[in-house]
Amino acid sequence: MALTRPALTRRRIRALVAVAVALAALTGAFVWFVGSEDRALEGACDGVLPVGEVRSVLGDDTELDVTNRTEGSFGKKAGSAAKGAKSGESAKSAKSANSDESGAKRANSLSVHCRVTAEDTGHIAVSIAGSPRPRAEYGYDDLYTAVPARRTLPVPLGHGWSGLFATDTARLDDAEDGTATTAVLLDCARRGDSLLITVETALRGAATLDDPAVRPDFVRTATATAEAANDHWGCGARLGKPVRTVGLPVNADEYEPLLGAKGTCAAVPTASRSAVSTARETARDRAPRESCVLGTRDGSPLYRLEAYYGPYAEDARSQYTRDYDYENVTPAEKPAGRLGQSAYWAGATCPRGAESALYLIRADAADGETRRRPDLAYERAALAAFAAASAEHHGCAAPSLPKG
Repeated sequence: MALTRPALTRRRIRALVAVAVALAALTGAFVWFVGSEDRALEGACDGVLPVGEVRSVLGDDTELDVTNRTEGSFGKKAGSAAKGAKSGESAKSAKSANSDESGAKRANSLSVHCRVTAEDTGHIAVSIAGSPRPRAEYGYDDLYTAVPARRTLPVPLGHGWSGLFATDTARLDDAEDGTATTAVLLDCARRGDSLLITVETALRGAATLDDPAVRPDFVRTATATAEAANDHWGCGARLGKPVRTVGLPVNADEYEPLLGAKGTCAAVPTASRSAVSTARETARDRAPRESCVLGTRDGSPLYRLEAYYGPYAEDARSQYTRDYDYENVTPAEKPAGRLGQSAYWAGATCPRGAESALYLIRADAADGETRRRPDLAYERAALAAFAAASAEHHGCAAPSLPKG
């Protein structure tokens, strides 16, 4: 017997149409929400955030929350910065792109921040800053996003990049073991201009910095962002290669005999009077910031030597202007000298109009007024050796050194 289809009444037709419309609306809403998230990612950090890398690190299927802020300009003359403010650029940022005291145009007020958060995975926070900054910003807050360097020594990124890999801790199972900061400095083709890209990556769960196979995950968003930023803002910097391996920041107990130092502490002399015989150091490898910690035989720190290049040198001088305004002279006013009773500094002119390098030696955890018998001659000798070796590595001139 032939089967016949039941006739569709008008009521049934209206019900089916209503269901179809509802499904279409739901599908459209789903597509809109997914598309909205993708559009937010693609527009983050002025469009230079590498979407594929971010999703790979935080998870392809996870829901992401994106925040974004872009202001200022890069590579423009001070007079045109206010006229050419783009969408999202504040009037205050445009105004701050002005001339410094020497009359040189310092219009790099570019400041970009974006953050991508996955509820179950972690977050990636990116900042991009043009350098040098407008003089009006000096002496207030930090000019650039800092990298952790209090408990560990940042290590160079290597692989042809001028950069740093830093953490507050590099210990397995520590609460912050899944958080690291990568900084990449792009030395632009325009004389004296640069871009500093700083990325904090925090991953929850099984991710640990102790695993060398995992560490590149904490780095690749920064290098991919740097590549995109280099093109986006017409920087024209020399780029590095993909980072497939990266070392761990150096912990406090990872000291060695100073006489065998081959990295940032190489050539620094020992001192019998000050009991300086050990060192904590890293490789140099074009790092824009270098550290060397000198200590006693059991590793107890006595002195900390620091080298700052590019934006980091500019930021350090700005901070000393702010924090030591009671001093007659600071590193911002003079190429070399003594800061208070516990520090000396030196400086060196670097090629292509870059910010002059800054070198410091400071007694570890010392209040200058409480040091009983400071070995000032050794401090100057250690600073001279450290600064000379670092300046040569970076192609800078022989450092100007403090007098006795």
